[in-house]
Amino acid sequence: MELEVIKSEEQYERALDWVNAQLDKKIKPDSPEGRKLEIALVLIKAYEDQNFPIPYPDPIETIKQRMEELGVKNQDFVGKIGSKGYISSILNRRKPMTLEIAKIFHKELKIPAEILLS
Repeated sequence: MELEVIKSEEQYERALDWVNAQLDKKIKPDSPEGRKLEIALVLIKAYEDQNFPIPYPDPIETIKQRMEELGVKNQDFVGKIGSKGYISSILNRRKPMTLEIAKIFHKELKIPAEILLS
């Protein structure tokens, strides 16, 4: 297979079939075939990123989920963000999340900034 930028669904499908065939052969990553496979995977990913973008999750839902995972309560943000009621208003979408508040959630909950700002 000749490697080229993938511009159509047909090229994409052909590239996927070729990659699957190469993976079935269990080629070594450091071989010439392995390097060609790596380039093909980069081209496939670029096509997928352009044509099948994955939207970011909802920022508020992400915050709630992360708080639950870490066992963090609204009370834990009192003094950092505001009152327990104010924090509740943000998490219930009654008050907007400002950039400063997003920074606090990013720092405290380790949520990527691009999710909080989406």
